[in-house]
Amino acid sequence: MAAASVEAMEWSAGRGGGTGTGSGEGQSEAVTLTESREGQSEARAKVKDTRGILQQNRQFLDFFWDIARPEQDVRLKAIGGLVEYLRSPDRKDDELRYAIKRLVEGLAATRETARPGFSLALAQLLQYNEEISLQTVLEQIIKKHDVQTAKKKLIRNAAFGNFFGVMALSQSGRLIKEPTILLRSVQLLQSLTQFKDHLRDLPWKAIVDILSETPEAVFSQILFRALKTDMSSAFNTPEQLHLLLVALQHFPNVLKPQKLKSLLGSTTIVTSENVPKLIEVLKLAAKAVKKDQTLSPLALDLLRVSLREGTFEMFWKELVENGLLKDQSGPSSYLCFRLFGSMLPLLTLPQLKLVLTGEVMRHYGDHVVSAQLPDRFRFAPEMEKYVDSFLESTQDPEKQFMVITRFTCLTNQGYPVIPSYWKVVRHLQPSVLLNYVDWLKNMFISPDLDACIDFSTKRQKENKERAGLVQRSMMRLRLWIVARLTSIAENGQVKKEEDLVMDITRFVFFHAFFIAEHHTPDIPETEATLSVLLDQGTQQTIGQSFFGLLNHLNSMPLLGDSTESAGRSEKRTVGVTADGSLWIYCVVRYASALLSHKTSVRVVKPFTQEQSEAWDRMLQSVEDLQKKSQKLEASAFQLLFLLSGIHLFKNGEESLALLSDLHKCLEKSLVKKKKRSKPATDKEEPEWVEVVVEILLSFLSQPSRLMRQVTRTVFVRICPHVTKGALQLILDVFNPESEGDEEGALIVTEESEGAKKKVKAPSDEMEVESDSDESEGDDDDNDDDDDEDDSGSDEEEGEDSAAVDENFRMELMKVLQAGSAVSKEGESSSEDEADDEAMMALDKSISSLFAEHKKRLQAKKDMKAKLKREKTLRRDFKMKVLDLIEVFLAKQPESPLVFDIIEPLIAILEETPDSHSDQQEKDYLRKTADIFRNQLCKAKRYCRDISGMKDDLHKLMEQMVRRACTQPDSSVSLYCFSGALYLFKVLKGNPIEPAAAASTSKEEEKQQEHPKTETGQVDSLGSLDIVQVTAIYQAALTLFMSKRNCSLTGAMFIDLFSRFPVMCGHLLPTAIKYITEGVRPHQQSQACCLVLKALQTQELRQSLSDSMWEGLITEVIKQVKQCLRTVTTVKLAVEQKKVRKCLELTRFLIQTVKQQVKRASKELNVSITNLTPVLQSLGQQEEVSNPLLMDHVYWHVMKLLGFKRPKKEKVKPKVQTPAAAEGALKKKKGFLPETKKRKNWKKKKGPAQENEQVGKENAVGKLGEVSKGPGVVGQRVKKNKRKWKKNRQGGASANPGANRGPPAKKAKTNPADAGQGETVSKQGKVTQENKGKQGE
Repeated sequence: MAAASVEAMEWSAGRGGGTGTGSGEGQSEAVTLTESREGQSEARAKVKDTRGILQQNRQFLDFFWDIARPEQDVRLKAIGGLVEYLRSPDRKDDELRYAIKRLVEGLAATRETARPGFSLALAQLLQYNEEISLQTVLEQIIKKHDVQTAKKKLIRNAAFGNFFGVMALSQSGRLIKEPTILLRSVQLLQSLTQFKDHLRDLPWKAIVDILSETPEAVFSQILFRALKTDMSSAFNTPEQLHLLLVALQHFPNVLKPQKLKSLLGSTTIVTSENVPKLIEVLKLAAKAVKKDQTLSPLALDLLRVSLREGTFEMFWKELVENGLLKDQSGPSSYLCFRLFGSMLPLLTLPQLKLVLTGEVMRHYGDHVVSAQLPDRFRFAPEMEKYVDSFLESTQDPEKQFMVITRFTCLTNQGYPVIPSYWKVVRHLQPSVLLNYVDWLKNMFISPDLDACIDFSTKRQKENKERAGLVQRSMMRLRLWIVARLTSIAENGQVKKEEDLVMDITRFVFFHAFFIAEHHTPDIPETEATLSVLLDQGTQQTIGQSFFGLLNHLNSMPLLGDSTESAGRSEKRTVGVTADGSLWIYCVVRYASALLSHKTSVRVVKPFTQEQSEAWDRMLQSVEDLQKKSQKLEASAFQLLFLLSGIHLFKNGEESLALLSDLHKCLEKSLVKKKKRSKPATDKEEPEWVEVVVEILLSFLSQPSRLMRQVTRTVFVRICPHVTKGALQLILDVFNPESEGDEEGALIVTEESEGAKKKVKAPSDEMEVESDSDESEGDDDDNDDDDDEDDSGSDEEEGEDSAAVDENFRMELMKVLQAGSAVSKEGESSSEDEADDEAMMALDKSISSLFAEHKKRLQAKKDMKAKLKREKTLRRDFKMKVLDLIEVFLAKQPESPLVFDIIEPLIAILEETPDSHSDQQEKDYLRKTADIFRNQLCKAKRYCRDISGMKDDLHKLMEQMVRRACTQPDSSVSLYCFSGALYLFKVLKGNPIEPAAAASTSKEEEKQQEHPKTETGQVDSLGSLDIVQVTAIYQAALTLFMSKRNCSLTGAMFIDLFSRFPVMCGHLLPTAIKYITEGVRPHQQSQACCLVLKALQTQELRQSLSDSMWEGLITEVIKQVKQCLRTVTTVKLAVEQKKVRKCLELTRFLIQTVKQQVKRASKELNVSITNLTPVLQSLGQQEEVSNPLLMDHVYWHVMKLLGFKRPKKEKVKPKVQTPAAAEGALKKKKGFLPETKKRKNWKKKKGPAQENEQVGKENAVGKLGEVSKGPGVVGQRVKKNKRKWKKNRQGGASANPGANRGPPAKKAKTNPADAGQGETVSKQGKVTQENKGKQGE
């Protein structure tokens, strides 16, 4: 009875049924609840304490509801809480019995997350309470979830209940201790295997898990007989075969060959007779795990058995390659691939060789190539995980080398299917990595295509052009090997030494630019000559890969674990070896050694005499720079010399001219150091730093990351020497006027003449990582954006082509008239047809005309595309040059040249992107804005010595403020205003000369009325001309307050007041004036904000005397009073903001006056009482009293004036009379014409019908009569009327005369409800009265 009461209480609480699954599962849950109540009458009778502990302990019942929750954390917490609660000594036996019963019922819950929760809770309970009998629990499970007696709809739940019940017994750890219960549990699981539609293979998995924990003696004596039938039918289903394989692994002494022969007819599993059966079973297993995309445990166990039996070769050849693989279905192929990857750690070296050279590898390679198409499943990432795990786990170097080389040999027409950046090499041991690199180099020198597992796809096989296939395959393999070597050197996760990196670099460099003639011991690369010479295209690609590798070496941190490397790593040194030498210098020394062995090696592009002399001179200059100077500019020249010298092998003529310029620059820099005092004799000759900057700009114009990185490194080192002319060369790149003059230099051309700013189009090479493909990722994105923009241009071209070309029409008319095809005006056409020769001539003329017209259209289209491409390249070049600006601002913020950067950056920002701007242009403007805001305006360091440029800075500030006022966009205006504030900071932060300070102080004493603070102001103003600056900002403030549409904002002036409080006193009179004279309410509210911000600054208060402060407060109060007096409506948001800001200013004024009165000995002559009438009249506005708008601000001000906020009276709802309640029920429904209104049938009834209807209404307790009591209102009338209708409909079918008799008995209610007992008693009285009326 206690359990029944608990379930009734929970069900009434709306939390679900007796199964513990919660509400929301529908009708099936209700049926389950009914069955549980009907079928457990005996169990309920045994439980005592009907309404005691179980009903009162709400916490105990909440455990079961939390166990059924979908959140895993909540379920686990509830299970732990329930177990701890039942283990406590205070728990009752009734609670334990109820918990077991409730958990057993929850095993068949309809929610999937609830069933495992109840199963785990039951397992934990059985584990920690060994006094609970497993037999009793198993009997309850079988009886409660009997699949034989369950209804058809509940068979699935019953099956799950049995399964999770057995799982609970197994997880408790006590099942093995009781063999009888173990046998019954296994038999129960065997009976559940017939419900495969619901449980799939869960019962078999449970049996396998139980077997893995069962002792050998228990299996031999008890379970073997029960499982003998299933094991003898092992070749029928995958589950039965898996069961047999697990038994073989765990109990080899029980399932000996003789017993296995009695079961299967053979002493081993993998035999030639069993292979066809095993193939079919594995196919079924592959299909079963198709959706899970995992390896079937059956396949892995069968592999282990074959390894134990010594039949692995038969298993792999017959069962996998000749069986599953030939099925050519997806599940079978993926089963072979997963089995292949999983078996790698289990095989010996000969077995690995057998597997890695078989058909599965070839089939996998075909899959990798064909899976490149979209919407194809790709197994390559999964295979990479298998190989990565194998290389990480195994310590055998031979196995590692075997696996990595065999995967490399899996090629598609010479090109390996694994990526050149395959990350699994990071787990190779150092010795294996060295052997792998040597193997790759040998394969490059003598490609052995016969050792590769080469294949061709179906499409490649259909192509019958087989000529040159071998040469092409060798070329593809060599390109991949170069990419593989460079990726090993670049991968930071690969453990390698500097010798290995240098060896790879030398190998790539040698084969990119040299050819071995004879063997030389000094050059290891000449030990073996190429079996097939490289063609020109392959050498160019290898050269590009070399420069990409050189780019990485130039930014690579130190390698090795030496103490010297550890010390250098603290300085974050990159691009150098452990001994401090540059990587590029090591490459140059190696190139010099190669050039010295002219008889052994030959340069692909032999040097001319000038190039050889330039090379030798470059080496000598680098050595001299290393010996003489260790300064930054010396290292910059050294890096430039090395880079230009190494480019002699790629672009000889350009590098030759570049080296000549560098030598001149170096000579000039050395001369300048020696003769600093002497003026320059030749003013027209540029400075050395200007030439270097031009060289750097030419580097940036090339699509190379190496060039861009070297440019940045060199510019960082020469920043202290940058002159105004050198900086102007950089700024001219952003000048739109100079862009037209340099148009010939910035064009897309393939010529390599002496233009310094020529931009090359990025070349489209193969999938090899190369330096020319480094057009920085931005170029690719920009190309995509250009493609998007081309769609709009194509539409415009379509419109242009749709228009009739008058010139083309005239030419066509001339051709037709010349062929007599068109008659002259006023003449009739001839009826005779033209002869064939005339028609042929006419056709030729027309075709040639159309061909020329088509060529003109194509030329116009090409020119438009070329212009668009040039524009893209120019913008990309400008984005690269912005890096130099950023570097200069970061390294030289105290240089006076910084001021020359302000206007060019503002000019760039004025190019506001529109809706037609592409992403590249937006990125360009965003980058410029970031540099201007963060690197310039927010810089903590700035120029200190501005004594000679004070006037120029004031003029620049005035230009910035005027520019801010005239901008159409407020965001650009903000940047201009920020630039002016930066100049303000520079001028204010520098002290001026004493004489200038004296003259400035005299001028200010004449112009200002308060001489007390002049000395302090002059000392803190530095080089700032306060009069001129005040005029500048006062004009801007006046414009902002008097112009309706202005790009300036109030936040700009608030920022001015916050950063430079000295301006508050000078601009405050103007701001006070515009509290009332602002052109719009927005300007008036901003004026209030400015005045409030100025009055809150301590500097302003300290600079004014008491009398001046008193006059200022009086003036502000006067303006505020006048502003509030003009307020008539507060409906618009702008008006509300104005009133709110005005009230905030008023609050500050009142607080200031009161604080001043408290501090001073005498009261101030400032009256705040005159604000009271204005504020009271303002409070009459409806919007002001709205709490969501400004009610709190208004009453805060009134509280300061001594007024209290009136309390709002709570209006009680009026008690309605019966007539009013009845009228409220009869609402007028819409406005309908009289012809459409429904007739009221009550008005047409006779007296008898009316009396009968009144009797019916009163018989059910008419609400109008009941509501005569004082505690019943109109809301209860509607509620009782709905109850009456529901009871009337429910009892109509059972008792037709119930509407005339007394009402049906209501459900038992809580008498504590307000007024309900009184209502019920009154309804009873009314019922008796209605009976009397009906009798009459």
